[in-house]
Amino acid sequence: MAPPRPQFDKMQEKTVQPQEVDKTLEQQLAEAQAQAASNRDAMLRALADAENARKRFQAEAASAQKYALERFAESLLPVMDSLEAALANREASPQALRDGVELTLRQLTTALEKARIAPIAPVAGERFDPHRHQAMAAVQTESEPNTVVAVMQKGYQLHDRVLRPALVTVAKPVEKTGANPISDTDLD
Repeated sequence: MAPPRPQFDKMQEKTVQPQEVDKTLEQQLAEAQAQAASNRDAMLRALADAENARKRFQAEAASAQKYALERFAESLLPVMDSLEAALANREASPQALRDGVELTLRQLTTALEKARIAPIAPVAGERFDPHRHQAMAAVQTESEPNTVVAVMQKGYQLHDRVLRPALVTVAKPVEKTGANPISDTDLD
């Protein structure tokens, strides 16, 4: 069975009259062109502002990179002054020189702390960390293997980045004398 067909008997045909245009086409075109010119001008201004901001940020980044060490250098100047003063005083006693060197070392330590440079100074018995320590020698000792036995030179790190690893001596297990190198019965 086919679906019922709509009935068009009751519908009346209306004639559509075009609405009278309030403005002439020339006026509408002129307004559209003025709006397009205004939008183009706004776009060019926005592009120019963006370009100026980009150039300003580049200049600021270059300046920041160029003078990044300024604060650190300023904190090192008193250390330099102290060292020069120590060298200029030729009649200073050994104790006065020692006191001056200790003061200068405290100034340098303070400058490094302000710059977030921390020493890496492992203690004997600390686990060897290849990311922060550099093994200069391995010695047989009763200590646990792969632990620090002695520090030859402190290391330093800036935040989490190692500037210089600590130079250390590392413990290795004592080799048992008289053991059969082929047999695995003496293995610990």
